Amino acid sequence: MTHMSRLVLTMTLALLVSLTLVASSQGAKAASAANAPVPVATLKELMDSTVDPAADGIWEAVAVISTAKGEEHRQPRTPEEWAAVRRHAMTLIESMNLVVLPGRHAAPPGAKPGLGELTPPQIDQGIERKRVLFTAFARALQVTAQQALEAIDKQDIEGVVRTGGDIDAACEVCHVTFWYPNQPK
Repeated sequence: MTHMSRLVLTMTLALLVSLTLVASSQGAKAASAANAPVPVATLKELMDSTVDPAADGIWEAVAVISTAKGEEHRQPRTPEEWAAVRRHAMTLIESMNLVVLPGRHAAPPGAKPGLGELTPPQIDQGIERKRVLFTAFARALQVTAQQALEAIDKQDIEGVVRTGGDIDAACEVCHVTFWYPNQPK
């Protein structure tokens, strides 16, 4: 057995012993907490790396682009193109489970708010005060993205466009509530 293999085995055994001790001394609730997901990325980082690119992949899948040469009608045509849009929808659906994970902060420490935005600590406080509403907004986006997935699976271009607008509205209602609530309506 190599040194690295022994190290991994030792760390794994230590973790198992630690979890066993926690479970026996604190009961099932503590064991459950020890196994709970731990947020690493902030909401801003999650939005930038996962949520926004997934939504963009749906929004940009269907478009009419006017150029000097005329109109270009963009839409998925091949099985591979439809599969790519489907992956974006699945990512958007599942990313909402990550968004609502308790303990996730709005932005990295020291991050400055964007124009018209609350500060990250104010956003964190708003989410904690209105956790049920925040979760409901994420679930609404999940449902809307699921409808987009159904349209994608039917290769329904109009459905993709319609649900793309619904996704945008679902995103914006959360942003207006938690990120920039003081903007004129």
